[in-house]
Amino acid sequence: MSENKVNIEESLIRENLLAHSDKISAAAIVAGRQPNDVQLMAVSKFHSIEKVRVALEEGHRLFGENRVQEAAQKYLVLKNEFQDLRLHLIGPLQTNKVRQAIILFDVIETIDRPRLAKAIFNEREKSGICPDLYIQVNTGEEPQKAGVLPENLDDLVNLCRDDLKLPLKGLMCIPPANDEPALHFALLATMARRHHLQFLSMGMSSDFESAIKLGATHVRIGTNIFGARES
Repeated sequence: MSENKVNIEESLIRENLLAHSDKISAAAIVAGRQPNDVQLMAVSKFHSIEKVRVALEEGHRLFGENRVQEAAQKYLVLKNEFQDLRLHLIGPLQTNKVRQAIILFDVIETIDRPRLAKAIFNEREKSGICPDLYIQVNTGEEPQKAGVLPENLDDLVNLCRDDLKLPLKGLMCIPPANDEPALHFALLATMARRHHLQFLSMGMSSDFESAIKLGATHVRIGTNIFGARES
């Protein structure tokens, strides 16, 4: 890649970060909230370590990754350089990846079944460490999508928080592509209030204003910051 093209990409990442930070702050104010109530999570799935470094050098510190192995390749290095970096796992977690995940991630947003919660508990018992946890809710009840069904959320919350004493802090959802996302955001917010959970990870590039209006604390934006995915 030519030096000129690299410089253009770097400039675009910086511009995109600034533009989306401004849009998020404006959406929060319109919703009657404080701008710092909502955090921009830069989703770096399939983007290079060089692109992530540009965002870090611009001062951004919150990132999301979908896969443990890909995240390890990028962020084990970057976390040594930028020790205030915060990394969320926003993709499905297999139980055989739990040991690596609890070391690498500051938050795991995709707890969706008792077996996974118990695997995290067992690793915490061995290592003494555990990231904050969010439960992913399959608000659209889509059979192909990860997440606990809404009707089973209460049992999973009770298992995580009451029985296993895990640091459960929030909920996450990905609405169905063809549904009105606000309906799903409202449902997730209602469930979070019922369980006194502080954080709501919901909203992406096309719908983050709606998510903020309904209580999102974290919005996840990838391509609109980093450009087209590389693989």
